[in-house]
Amino acid sequence: MFHFNFKIRKEHLSTMNKQVIIINGTGGSGKDTFVRFCSEFAKVTNISSVDKVKEAAKILVGWNGEKNEKARKLLVDLKQLSIKYNDYPTKYIQEQYKIFEKSDSQYLFIHIREIEEIEKIKKLLNAKTLLVLNSRVALITSNSSDANVYKYEYDYKIENSGSLEDLKQKAKEFIYG
Repeated sequence: MFHFNFKIRKEHLSTMNKQVIIINGTGGSGKDTFVRFCSEFAKVTNISSVDKVKEAAKILVGWNGEKNEKARKLLVDLKQLSIKYNDYPTKYIQEQYKIFEKSDSQYLFIHIREIEEIEKIKKLLNAKTLLVLNSRVALITSNSSDANVYKYEYDYKIENSGSLEDLKQKAKEFIYG
Protein backbone atom coordinates (compact mmCIF):
# COMPACT_ATOMS: atom_id res chain seq x y z
CA MET A 1 0.00 0.00 0.00
CA PHE A 2 1.36 3.41 -1.00
CA HIS A 3 0.70 6.59 0.86
CA PHE A 4 1.41 9.87 -0.77
CA ASN A 5 2.08 12.60 1.67
CA PHE A 6 1.94 15.99 0.04
CA LYS A 7 0.73 19.34 1.19
CA ILE A 8 -1.08 21.98 -0.77
CA ARG A 9 -0.23 25.33 0.66
CA LYS A 10 -3.23 27.47 1.52
CA GLU A 11 -2.24 30.22 -0.93
CA HIS A 12 -2.10 27.69 -3.77
CA LEU A 13 -5.43 26.17 -2.84
CA SER A 14 -7.11 29.56 -3.05
CA THR A 15 -5.97 30.18 -6.64
CA MET A 16 -6.71 26.73 -8.05
CA ASN A 17 -9.25 26.71 -10.89
CA LYS A 18 -9.57 30.48 -10.88
CA GLN A 19 -9.74 32.44 -14.12
CA VAL A 20 -9.39 36.10 -14.89
CA ILE A 21 -11.37 37.30 -17.89
CA ILE A 22 -11.00 40.79 -19.31
CA ILE A 23 -14.33 41.56 -20.94
CA ASN A 24 -15.02 44.23 -23.52
CA GLY A 25 -17.60 45.26 -26.08
CA THR A 26 -19.29 48.40 -27.22
CA GLY A 27 -21.76 50.04 -24.86
CA GLY A 28 -25.02 48.10 -24.75
CA SER A 29 -23.57 44.90 -26.23
CA GLY A 30 -24.62 42.78 -23.25
CA LYS A 31 -21.42 42.45 -21.22
CA ASP A 32 -23.07 42.79 -17.82
CA THR A 33 -25.91 40.49 -18.83
CA PHE A 34 -23.39 37.88 -19.99
CA VAL A 35 -21.50 38.10 -16.68
CA ARG A 36 -24.79 37.86 -14.75
CA PHE A 37 -25.66 34.70 -16.69
CA CYS A 38 -22.17 33.29 -16.02
CA SER A 39 -22.82 33.84 -12.31
CA GLU A 40 -25.72 31.39 -12.53
CA PHE A 41 -23.21 28.62 -13.32
CA ALA A 42 -20.15 29.62 -11.28
CA LYS A 43 -19.06 31.96 -8.49
CA VAL A 44 -18.19 35.24 -10.21
CA THR A 45 -16.64 38.54 -9.19
CA ASN A 46 -17.35 41.42 -11.58
CA ILE A 47 -15.37 44.69 -11.56
CA SER A 48 -14.55 47.50 -13.95
CA SER A 49 -11.39 49.49 -14.47
CA VAL A 50 -13.55 52.61 -14.16
CA ASP A 51 -15.25 51.75 -10.85
CA LYS A 52 -13.19 54.29 -8.89
CA VAL A 53 -13.27 56.77 -11.78
CA LYS A 54 -17.07 56.72 -11.58
CA GLU A 55 -16.91 57.39 -7.83
CA ALA A 56 -14.58 60.32 -8.47
CA ALA A 57 -16.83 61.70 -11.22
CA LYS A 58 -19.79 61.69 -8.83
CA ILE A 59 -17.83 63.58 -6.20
CA LEU A 60 -15.90 65.97 -8.46
CA VAL A 61 -18.49 67.00 -11.02
CA GLY A 62 -21.81 65.58 -9.90
CA TRP A 63 -21.99 62.80 -12.52
CA ASN A 64 -25.25 60.97 -11.87
CA GLY A 65 -24.59 57.69 -13.65
CA GLU A 66 -25.92 58.61 -17.06
CA LYS A 67 -24.47 56.81 -20.08
CA ASN A 68 -24.64 59.41 -22.82
CA GLU A 69 -21.80 60.55 -25.11
CA LYS A 70 -20.82 63.49 -22.88
CA ALA A 71 -20.69 61.31 -19.77
CA ARG A 72 -18.69 58.58 -21.52
CA LYS A 73 -16.13 61.18 -22.63
CA LEU A 74 -15.91 62.52 -19.06
CA LEU A 75 -15.17 59.04 -17.68
CA VAL A 76 -12.60 58.32 -20.41
CA ASP A 77 -10.82 61.61 -19.74
CA LEU A 78 -10.81 61.10 -15.96
CA LYS A 79 -9.50 57.57 -16.37
CA GLN A 80 -6.69 58.76 -18.65
CA LEU A 81 -5.74 61.42 -16.09
CA SER A 82 -5.66 58.84 -13.30
CA ILE A 83 -3.51 56.52 -15.42
CA LYS A 84 -1.04 59.32 -16.11
CA TYR A 85 -1.02 60.52 -12.51
CA ASN A 86 -0.41 57.24 -10.65
CA ASP A 87 -1.92 54.39 -12.70
CA TYR A 88 -4.68 54.03 -10.13
CA PRO A 89 -6.96 51.88 -12.33
CA THR A 90 -4.24 49.21 -12.38
CA LYS A 91 -3.69 49.52 -8.63
CA TYR A 92 -7.43 49.13 -8.06
CA ILE A 93 -7.53 46.00 -10.24
CA GLN A 94 -4.56 44.54 -8.37
CA GLU A 95 -6.31 45.18 -5.03
CA GLN A 96 -9.45 43.48 -6.30
CA TYR A 97 -7.41 40.57 -7.67
CA LYS A 98 -5.90 39.97 -4.21
CA ILE A 99 -9.41 39.83 -2.75
CA PHE A 100 -10.49 37.48 -5.56
CA GLU A 101 -7.54 35.16 -4.88
CA LYS A 102 -8.71 34.65 -1.29
CA SER A 103 -12.40 34.34 -2.17
CA ASP A 104 -14.40 31.35 -3.32
CA SER A 105 -15.11 33.02 -6.67
CA GLN A 106 -13.96 31.04 -9.69
CA TYR A 107 -14.03 33.87 -12.23
CA LEU A 108 -12.94 37.46 -12.04
CA PHE A 109 -14.44 39.48 -14.88
CA ILE A 110 -12.69 42.81 -15.43
CA HIS A 111 -14.31 45.34 -17.75
CA ILE A 112 -11.64 47.30 -19.63
CA ARG A 113 -12.06 49.32 -22.83
CA GLU A 114 -8.59 50.63 -23.71
CA ILE A 115 -6.34 48.34 -25.74
CA GLU A 116 -3.16 49.32 -23.87
CA GLU A 117 -4.86 48.72 -20.54
CA ILE A 118 -6.24 45.36 -21.69
CA GLU A 119 -2.78 44.21 -22.72
CA LYS A 120 -1.17 45.45 -19.49
CA ILE A 121 -3.68 43.65 -17.24
CA LYS A 122 -3.67 40.53 -19.42
CA LYS A 123 0.07 40.17 -18.87
CA LEU A 124 -0.03 41.19 -15.22
CA LEU A 125 -2.74 38.71 -14.20
CA ASN A 126 -2.31 36.02 -16.87
CA ALA A 127 -5.84 36.79 -18.01
CA LYS A 128 -7.87 35.81 -21.04
CA THR A 129 -9.79 38.35 -23.09
CA LEU A 130 -13.41 38.22 -24.20
CA LEU A 131 -15.29 40.43 -26.66
CA VAL A 132 -19.08 40.57 -26.58
CA LEU A 133 -20.43 41.47 -30.02
CA ASN A 134 -23.94 42.67 -30.72
CA SER A 135 -24.86 43.59 -34.29
CA ARG A 136 -27.96 45.42 -33.00
CA VAL A 137 -25.80 48.04 -31.24
CA ALA A 138 -23.73 50.66 -33.04
CA LEU A 139 -20.10 51.26 -32.13
CA ILE A 140 -19.65 54.39 -30.02
CA THR A 141 -17.07 56.63 -31.66
CA SER A 142 -17.28 59.80 -29.56
CA ASN A 143 -14.25 58.83 -27.46
CA SER A 144 -11.06 56.87 -28.06
CA SER A 145 -11.78 54.09 -25.56
CA ASP A 146 -15.11 53.11 -27.09
CA ALA A 147 -14.02 53.75 -30.69
CA ASN A 148 -11.16 51.24 -30.51
CA VAL A 149 -13.04 48.30 -28.97
CA TYR A 150 -12.71 46.14 -32.10
CA LYS A 151 -9.01 46.91 -32.67
CA TYR A 152 -7.74 44.09 -30.45
CA GLU A 153 -7.32 40.35 -31.00
CA TYR A 154 -9.42 38.77 -28.24
CA ASP A 155 -9.03 35.20 -26.99
CA TYR A 156 -12.80 34.63 -27.08
CA LYS A 157 -15.72 36.24 -28.86
CA ILE A 158 -19.38 35.89 -27.92
CA GLU A 159 -22.02 36.96 -30.43
CA ASN A 160 -25.03 38.39 -28.65
CA SER A 161 -27.44 38.72 -31.56
CA GLY A 162 -30.17 36.37 -30.37
CA SER A 163 -32.47 36.14 -27.39
CA LEU A 164 -31.59 36.35 -23.72
CA GLU A 165 -31.95 32.58 -23.57
CA ASP A 166 -29.38 32.29 -26.38
CA LEU A 167 -26.96 34.47 -24.41
CA LYS A 168 -27.60 32.45 -21.26
CA GLN A 169 -26.74 29.27 -23.16
CA LYS A 170 -23.51 30.88 -24.41
CA ALA A 171 -22.64 31.84 -20.83
CA LYS A 172 -23.22 28.25 -19.73
CA GLU A 173 -21.01 26.95 -22.55
CA PHE A 174 -18.34 29.50 -21.64
CA ILE A 175 -18.29 28.37 -18.01
CA TYR A 176 -18.50 24.65 -18.68
CA GLY A 177 -16.32 24.91 -21.76
